[in-house]
Amino acid sequence: MWLKNITLLNFKNYSDAELHFSETVNVFTGNNGSGKTNMLDAIHYLCLCKSYFNPIDSQQIKTNEEVFMIQGDFERNEKNEKISCGVKRNQKKQFKRNKKEYDKLADHIGLFPVVMVSPYDVNLIMEGSEERRKFIDNVISQTDAHYLDQLITYNRILLNRNALLKQIAITRKYDPALLEILDEQLVIAGNKIFTIRKAFMDEFIPLFNQYYTYLTENKEVVELNYQSQLNEATFEELLKKSVEKDRVLERTTTGIHKDELAFVISGMPLKKFGSQGQQKSFLIALKIAQYAYLANNKGFKPLLLLDDIFDKLDDHRVQKLMQMVSHHDFGQIFITDTGKERIKSIFEKIEVDVTLFEVDNGTIENA
Repeated sequence: MWLKNITLLNFKNYSDAELHFSETVNVFTGNNGSGKTNMLDAIHYLCLCKSYFNPIDSQQIKTNEEVFMIQGDFERNEKNEKISCGVKRNQKKQFKRNKKEYDKLADHIGLFPVVMVSPYDVNLIMEGSEERRKFIDNVISQTDAHYLDQLITYNRILLNRNALLKQIAITRKYDPALLEILDEQLVIAGNKIFTIRKAFMDEFIPLFNQYYTYLTENKEVVELNYQSQLNEATFEELLKKSVEKDRVLERTTTGIHKDELAFVISGMPLKKFGSQGQQKSFLIALKIAQYAYLANNKGFKPLLLLDDIFDKLDDHRVQKLMQMVSHHDFGQIFITDTGKERIKSIFEKIEVDVTLFEVDNGTIENA
């Protein structure tokens, strides 16, 4: 699978743009703020129906305009696939595959898998556990068409259970039978998600270890641990034990919505004890493992988007990374960087051809 071309209209800082890509390495160079990252985000949007950086669709529309459009041609299974999307202010997003609109956007997820590596990913380390659960869920949802539906079901039941706990606190009327019904539903949905997440992590962690070892030449000891209360006891037992605590706090304190990914370096939390370079290497290994997992489970190579990743990595790690992603195990790659000469030098050293685009304040040309 690869993206042959893309056309933008009023997307972020682009009034209009039309580009044709190489099926190997494509690089966007230009100053900060010129629009390099916006081009990667447009590609992400075509693949996953949303921006990587901002969940509000209308905020992707160029200032003083009313609509944005993105269109691209993918080659997938030796067939051309035309994907287009459009957003008008205060209207529902439209997404089409070969001119036919989707009944629901979830049907698009996973058809054109993509992995983005960005400075924004530092939120995975610095923010709360919800960011890390989202990471797990986003990877799995690109390989399991029913996973998102199961998450929606679980979250709906969780909402109902929390609402009941609040109602019990207000009315002081406690009906154990009603809570038991919701508990049964929550257990069924939660167990399904836990089983899928556990199987995912069993496959994912060895991939992560492999890529981190390669990037750092085994100089640092790191761990990636999947932590879930369901590793310690059954969901039924957890809910029974926590019922009094839940009533006091008026919310459900146990379940897969509390799952966590622990990032550890030399036995200590990466957030507090990892340098910026170590954190960046950890995140890149995490994302390359995501790429490998998707490739293994989809049977073809995803797109790889590398946004401004050379800062805070020493030259040796940069070269190791580029050697790795330019290898035949990887497919089409899109890279942004401020330094055109740096990019040329890196790829000349590893003898890989690149297609260069120069970006300047919302305009883009072949370099």
